[in-house]
Amino acid sequence: MNRKILLSFDVEEFDILEEYGEKIDNEVKFEISCRGLKEVVDLLEKLKIQATFFVTANFAIHHQSVIQAISQKHEIASHSFYHSNFRLEDLKKSREALEEITNKKVIGFRMPRLQKIDDQEIVKARYQYNSSMNPTYIPGRYNNFFQPRTAYYLNSLVNIPASVTPLMRFPLFWLSFKNFPLSLIKLASGVTLRNDNYISLYFHSWEFNDISHFRLPKYITKYSGREMLNRLEKYLVWLKSQGEFICFSEFYETFRR
Repeated sequence: MNRKILLSFDVEEFDILEEYGEKIDNEVKFEISCRGLKEVVDLLEKLKIQATFFVTANFAIHHQSVIQAISQKHEIASHSFYHSNFRLEDLKKSREALEEITNKKVIGFRMPRLQKIDDQEIVKARYQYNSSMNPTYIPGRYNNFFQPRTAYYLNSLVNIPASVTPLMRFPLFWLSFKNFPLSLIKLASGVTLRNDNYISLYFHSWEFNDISHFRLPKYITKYSGREMLNRLEKYLVWLKSQGEFICFSEFYETFRR
């Protein structure tokens, strides 16, 4: 069985509340994400699974020992410097900050909120792959329905989109996982794996902390904390029977050969 599973987690300041007009202290933003991150890392250790963590430099600077420890067994990639603010110079600055903290080379990038960014700028900042696109239509967020569905080269950069099913392009990402039956997610994942021989998944560390008390839409708070962790565990146990978990960097090396 040659099917590969690319599991990733965005590790960032918990700033999604600000999209809905609510402000919280920076200390709380980091605490919520860090608690969820530790739960995720413990689960991956239990299941002996490797993953890629797209980390903002801002988070890494505030939790250096945590990110250093994670980098010993998993891949650390860049999620820019800050999650809510972006300048082009943040591409290089975030990579350099993460490399200094982990003492490892950082070759991957994912734009916060999967916003559009020029591939050439990512190449200039010395990244080798980009995972900043969900090739589907999400109302109010983006419309990438006619963009390439699987990994591809463009402008000297390997692009690794989030996975969607063939034809219908049902997105296999965190919101689908929260709002559809697990049986449907498994069915869609199986179809995608058989068709593409790999699957690219992403979640956020803050999903694995209890955020149900925040004034957020139900489709975001559903299955948070322990419920979300238990749900993820069931899914990952099933995925282990479907293929091999590898980091994005390993997939990149295989893809470019």
